[in-house]
Amino acid sequence: MKHDEKPAFSFPVKVGHISANAVEVHLKADDTERAALAELWNILDVLSLEADLQIARWKRDGVRLKGHVAARIVQACVVTLEPVESVIEEPIEAILVPEGSRLARIAANDTGEMVLDPDGPDIPDVFSGDTIDAGQVVSEQVALAIDPYPRKPGVSFGERIESTEKDDVRPNPFASLKDWKKD
Repeated sequence: MKHDEKPAFSFPVKVGHISANAVEVHLKADDTERAALAELWNILDVLSLEADLQIARWKRDGVRLKGHVAARIVQACVVTLEPVESVIEEPIEAILVPEGSRLARIAANDTGEMVLDPDGPDIPDVFSGDTIDAGQVVSEQVALAIDPYPRKPGVSFGERIESTEKDDVRPNPFASLKDWKKD
């Protein structure tokens, strides 16, 4: 996204105003934001998007967002192209640190390889300036939870045509010559 573009769903929070005690925030997308999100996510409609977050300081200069996000969306069925409504309920937890923070660096071993634990926590996201956008974090969490292949209940593709052993046998290039006879 370009820096001059307004995000589809935005809730800016000044980092300097965040204390160590978590602040409860309720976010709800309005009609314009829901239409922009539907276009961004390439789906038919966003019926609702709400999030309950706790925003608090993390370590010295980082920010922690923790809470729950709920959305109702409408997508096109991959089989029939009919509208399919989906409900997304996801926990959300994100840590953001300022650019250049040593907390954003990934640990490396002696050979210089990055060490990532797939079951461990995510590395912190980085923000620039003195503001984070909680709305964008919520929007990204929902986008990751969207089913890429939605189907209406009970709908499936038709029977698959499998090849048979006869289909898999390569034809003999000399088979057409077998009927030729020498006179």
